[in-house]
Amino acid sequence: MDAIRLAAPAKLNLYLRVLGRRPDGYHEIETLFERIDLTDELTVEPHDALALTCTDPALSCGEDNLILRAAKALKQASGVARGARLHLIKRIPIAAGLGGGSSDAAAALRGLDALWGLRWPPARLAELGARIGSDVGFFLTDAPFAIGRGRGERCESLAGAGGLAHVLVAPQERLATQEVYAAWDQEAATEIGLTAPTPSISMVAHALRNGPDLVGLAKGLWNDLQPLAIRCCPVIATIQSLLRRLGCEGISVSGSGPAVFGLCRDAAQAEAVAESLRRHPWRVEVVQTWRGEPARLSDTTA
Repeated sequence: MDAIRLAAPAKLNLYLRVLGRRPDGYHEIETLFERIDLTDELTVEPHDALALTCTDPALSCGEDNLILRAAKALKQASGVARGARLHLIKRIPIAAGLGGGSSDAAAALRGLDALWGLRWPPARLAELGARIGSDVGFFLTDAPFAIGRGRGERCESLAGAGGLAHVLVAPQERLATQEVYAAWDQEAATEIGLTAPTPSISMVAHALRNGPDLVGLAKGLWNDLQPLAIRCCPVIATIQSLLRRLGCEGISVSGSGPAVFGLCRDAAQAEAVAESLRRHPWRVEVVQTWRGEPARLSDTTA
């Protein structure tokens, strides 16, 4: 088979509750994912071994990379003797709470399944993906929105939801997910700041289906990790203040941060807000709900 190109879209968490630490060391969460049109691009082509290259020198292409971990897991589970050359065009900011690594791993599983002619059912790929990363399962669906439970790997697509436009701001700082969750564990142990009333995930889902209702959605945006991300990376608060002043409907951190998104009425407003922010030393993007279906872009001549 010729080379295969796949889009690997980023995600936002419109809602994120941390329900507690599990005996296995992971955290039980309840979240609402949105797939957005900021994408990495992965090319998968025949090769005698597994090899990975990337356009971003800051990203490791070694054994710790989720793409290689996914490739090796699929190769071992399927018993395939062949390899593959994988090349990643990296556009999603690294360690920003946008799920780029998990999305890349999901793209690798999709691409290698096609390249090697495995034809695994989606549920089987998702089961393997869950061992690699909690968000991989979401990226193995083609749902623009989904509710995630468990570690985030149990996903239920949200049908009937309208598309959204956002300003996405990623500061230069990076936050390790483990660092922010460790701060949550410490805070939970002292029971400080974790008892405030919160909106429900059903409120956000209802607002998405209703038009969407941007006022209702803005009220429902929630992220339990946001105060801890701000403590670890104070510039987040500065970005949020600017987005608020510039008229965004709602503002939140995505995942464990430090990326921040501002919910806008439409793409035109998002572009106007983004233009006002581009003098700052941050990555600023206008993003919208990704509805690419499927994530595979095309086959190309090897």
